[in-house]
Amino acid sequence: MTPNAVYFPCPSCGASQLYSPNEGALECPFCQTQSTIENEGEVHSFDFQRAPRNEDNESVDPSVKKELSCKKCGVGMSFEAYQLSSHCTHCATPIVTEPIKAIEPDSIIPFSIGQKRASELFRNWAGSRWFAPSAFAKYLDEGKKLEGYYFPHWNYDSDTTTSYSGQRGDYYYVTVTKTVVENGQSRDVQTQERRTEWSYASGTVSADFKDVVVTATKLYNRSLLDSLGPWSTGSLKLFKEGYLSGFESQEHTIDIDSCFENAKNIMGFTIDQKIRADIGGDEQRIDGKDTRYYNIAYKSTLYPVWTASFKWNGKLYEYAINGATGKVVGERPYSYFKIAALVIGIILAIAAISYFSNQH
Repeated sequence: MTPNAVYFPCPSCGASQLYSPNEGALECPFCQTQSTIENEGEVHSFDFQRAPRNEDNESVDPSVKKELSCKKCGVGMSFEAYQLSSHCTHCATPIVTEPIKAIEPDSIIPFSIGQKRASELFRNWAGSRWFAPSAFAKYLDEGKKLEGYYFPHWNYDSDTTTSYSGQRGDYYYVTVTKTVVENGQSRDVQTQERRTEWSYASGTVSADFKDVVVTATKLYNRSLLDSLGPWSTGSLKLFKEGYLSGFESQEHTIDIDSCFENAKNIMGFTIDQKIRADIGGDEQRIDGKDTRYYNIAYKSTLYPVWTASFKWNGKLYEYAINGATGKVVGERPYSYFKIAALVIGIILAIAAISYFSNQH
């Protein structure tokens, strides 16, 4: 396929402008000329039931590529089908392409944390990991850079009504006699023992949800992206292509209905809390529930993430930084040499203390 490509030339010198998280505008990396991204519109949700589905084909052949020619150097290149933005493989000019999905991104949280600040946050986080290999803490000092991505998500709004049945547990205490042994002698004592009286409970609870966020990509570690929340959805802006200039981005690769099932699981935690509060008592059991979802709405959103990866002992460790809040997540590697050195140090310290104690 041959999609249209969008460029953002500097009005002063003609070079490509990049979106600057620090300035909140497009900025030329050569002459620092800035261009404002006009965005005065209001973000709103769309009717879930009316979302296009037949046209929104999730089974696009992964071998299909977007064929492009760089406007600056003329070199031809191929983008993955779901890529929205990237760079020219020859001259690094930022390129933004048109979406291929019927449900296009409608809103975005732009990067507000730049490369430098994100690197500081990651470096501080890595340096605070006990027993991490020294190479991990020095990862960014070796010339490596974080990669900036906009990853697709679905945001859902929904009103819910849930009918439930369960049990209410109320504590009460009874006096029981127990035999205890003191100084080799047995004697009987009376003590209070807690019991639980269970009774049937049923009812209906309501809960309304706004901006339940679900990751919508198969192309990156979803559990890592899920851990970056909560997202400041109040910062959502209308989608404008200029925010993508200089960053990688992609469209959703998990459809709107599949992700809504995940949203139900997220909403389920709050619904269960409301059920337990409605049952009351000291303990609650939920035996069954039936939830009706209505007034469902959605947004197709892009969220900013700085990414990094670190290979240690043959295993790849992935990291992500929320490009709006600075939250860092990822699995940390362990240096077994450092752990062994600590254990040996403790053993030697104990042996030394024991030795000098015996001398006296």
